[in-house]
Amino acid sequence: MTGARGKGAVKPPEDRKVGKRKAPVDRSSIRKAKKEKKAKKDPNKPKRPPSAFFVFLEEFRTTFKKENPNVKAVSAVGKAAGEMWKSMSEEEKGPYEVKAQKRKAEYEKQMKDYNKKQEISANGRDAEEVNDEENEGSGEEEEEEDEDED
Repeated sequence: MTGARGKGAVKPPEDRKVGKRKAPVDRSSIRKAKKEKKAKKDPNKPKRPPSAFFVFLEEFRTTFKKENPNVKAVSAVGKAAGEMWKSMSEEEKGPYEVKAQKRKAEYEKQMKDYNKKQEISANGRDAEEVNDEENEGSGEEEEEEDEDED
């Protein structure tokens, strides 16, 4: 069986099934289909909040760069931060977790506002129209208009 490729030996021609080969597939159409399926990101959508580790990492980067000005590799900073984070106790991680929770709360508020705007635009109404209606509901504009007429 020298020279045979694959799992077994080469079959003799009479044992092969004739006409069972698949038609060649145009790979470019498959690639285009995959690209089209992916939705485009909305630049106005708020970014997700960082976890407690990434809040810690923001502060750690500045101190690490001051202590090690020669180190330029991003991976070195990440490895050092990961080791430091693992060695920290829960009490030491506490302030970073609190900051992360605050950022998460802010993110949730921003997402509520963003989702409201998306619903409004999906309904076919402009955001300006909704803002005008909200101002009318408060009665502030109506009072100002009445004062101008006098």
